[in-house]
Amino acid sequence: MQRFVDQVLAITKESVKTLTYESLNNFVRFINGLSALLLTLLPGNASILEGIHGWELRPTFRAPRLPRWMENGVSSFNHFIHQLSVDSDVSSLEYSSPDEDSDGSEEYAESPSQNSRATFSDYGRHHHIRINWFRYILLWILVAIRFFLRIPFRLFCLACSAVSKPCAIQHPSQSHSHYNRMQTLKDHIIPRATDRRRGVVEDLHMAMEIFIEAVFDLVHRAVHLLLSPSEAFGKLLRLFSSHESGIVSDSVVGDATASSATLGENGPVPTEKNTSFRQPLNTDARTCQDVITELGYPFEAIHVITKDGYVLLLERIPRRDARKAVFLQHGVFDSSMGWISNGVVGSPAFAAYDQGYDVFLGNLRGLVSRGHVNKNISSREYWQYSINEHGTEDIPALVEKIHQVKTAELKLSKPGIEEESNRDQLYKLCAISHSLGGASMIMYVVTRRIEAKPHRLSRLVLLSPAGFHHDSNLVFSVVEHVLFLLAPVLSRIFPAFYIPTRFFRMLVNKLARDLQNLPAVGGLVQTLVGYVVGGDSSNWVGVLGLPHYNMNDMPGVSFGVALHLAQIKRTRRYRMFDYGSAYANIRVYGSPEPLDLGEHYGLIDIPVDLVAGQKDTVIRPSMVKRHYKLMKDAGVDVSYNEFEYAHLDFTFSHREELLSYVMSRLLLVEPNSKNQVNHRAVRSRRKGQVSVSNG
Repeated sequence: MQRFVDQVLAITKESVKTLTYESLNNFVRFINGLSALLLTLLPGNASILEGIHGWELRPTFRAPRLPRWMENGVSSFNHFIHQLSVDSDVSSLEYSSPDEDSDGSEEYAESPSQNSRATFSDYGRHHHIRINWFRYILLWILVAIRFFLRIPFRLFCLACSAVSKPCAIQHPSQSHSHYNRMQTLKDHIIPRATDRRRGVVEDLHMAMEIFIEAVFDLVHRAVHLLLSPSEAFGKLLRLFSSHESGIVSDSVVGDATASSATLGENGPVPTEKNTSFRQPLNTDARTCQDVITELGYPFEAIHVITKDGYVLLLERIPRRDARKAVFLQHGVFDSSMGWISNGVVGSPAFAAYDQGYDVFLGNLRGLVSRGHVNKNISSREYWQYSINEHGTEDIPALVEKIHQVKTAELKLSKPGIEEESNRDQLYKLCAISHSLGGASMIMYVVTRRIEAKPHRLSRLVLLSPAGFHHDSNLVFSVVEHVLFLLAPVLSRIFPAFYIPTRFFRMLVNKLARDLQNLPAVGGLVQTLVGYVVGGDSSNWVGVLGLPHYNMNDMPGVSFGVALHLAQIKRTRRYRMFDYGSAYANIRVYGSPEPLDLGEHYGLIDIPVDLVAGQKDTVIRPSMVKRHYKLMKDAGVDVSYNEFEYAHLDFTFSHREELLSYVMSRLLLVEPNSKNQVNHRAVRSRRKGQVSVSNG
């Protein structure tokens, strides 16, 4: 009787699991289908989704798939169902493959999207579905026959394997090769995602699994005690005696373990899992160091303190003896992770390192972790800054730290260059900046020249730089007016725009995973974000998948930076922050009006390369051309180029032609050599008057 009850509970448990799992799957598919319907009704979504490759929004028929955390199976029944699905996919792939090598290996084109999958012909798909559901029905018939006729479990497993694999008798070598072949095909079907998170849907799957296991374990224990009164009386007696003596008997624990194992005797046995609670939320919190070192590159972290006490992180892929270095500076809502997000192939940081450069990755102030020398600094005090502080505090501190490190290392590695170091800089430092980082870099060079201080840079490569924004869409204009009208109130309520709590940061982190798993839902979010930014086709959903958007830390934007951008848009000039009164401006700038940086572009004494995106609606090409015209009129050695990119394509997307262009710009700057002259200073003089002093 006990064995019969165990078998009934086991079958009931697996049935409830399958029912709840498929109910959630059907609900998710309904949401995805509804999103696909909305996508077809929204205008202009085709151009907005152009930046996302490999997302197939058409509904496809396929067998139920278990989530990634259940790929190895959580029970014998679920494991068997999963193997059925994989075997069916493999057989369909073998049937539909047009080309096959002599050794039996096949090649399939892998889509660049993380959610790409193999496609089938219409006939092959429907044929696959009919066979798959026929096998499911036959499987349930075998399960019923087994319990009514009490067939031994081993014979039942052989019958089930015959259902999934008609050719059950194989040579051992053939079976091994078939397994290897299946694993190879699974690598193409199931993409090797670098994203280590579980989505909300996958968490719900796991929560349902744990809850059902706990409920049925409790029911099994209760039924077991009811069917064995003597054993229940003995346990109660031992329990009371152990309480009286203050010692818990080991036999109670042993009996409980043996009792729970009885549930799966001669039946489906749940797979034992080692649950770790060190990272129960399973979010991707990798740092820049983790990504760089995992790819086999060296790494160094340098903490930099600004004059106003902010602690910045300067990260480095070091070549200590290199006399050419590159400094990469990110933009708004970004970090150094943006320069390495595409891996070895496609990331500017790795491309520069492979070309022999010492690579430095800057991080501006503005993280949720609030790095500051004052550990007790309040949130309001920390976020009180504008673009001014990026250009006059953050960039100078980072560049000066690079200068100290490079000078000290080169003096140690080449002791004979002390005399040269007294006359000239021992290395060449080029800067590559994106968006707000480009505007901060321009401010840095201009203000350092006004202060008659060296800026240490040899060339600027500015990718879609901020600074001019009057040619923008309606949404940005509305935000501008709202910021000006409600600035006194909003500045007190929202000192910065970021997600303040770990729970909601974790939720965003997981939802980003779900948006990548559900093409139509992700496409709908992508479309709506595209509307907000004026139709920009950047992969906004994919950017949320970067590890720096995690529950522990996340980039933010201060209210002062947002207000500063609104001031620039309204005045149509690239000016420093307006403090709101002539008295405050005089105290800071020495004049009632903020410093107009565009009027001082003539102070830029290094070559500048401006790059704009034809599809960029965040910073339109006309605004980058505004920089170019002012620099050209001021006599700056400036170049302008356009690529068919959106705003985030300059850092997030893998663009071979952009990397080639940027590297060609860097190679124009040769590393220092002994008795080398300052060619920029020579070009700035009039023709025929070339005279360089050697000290």
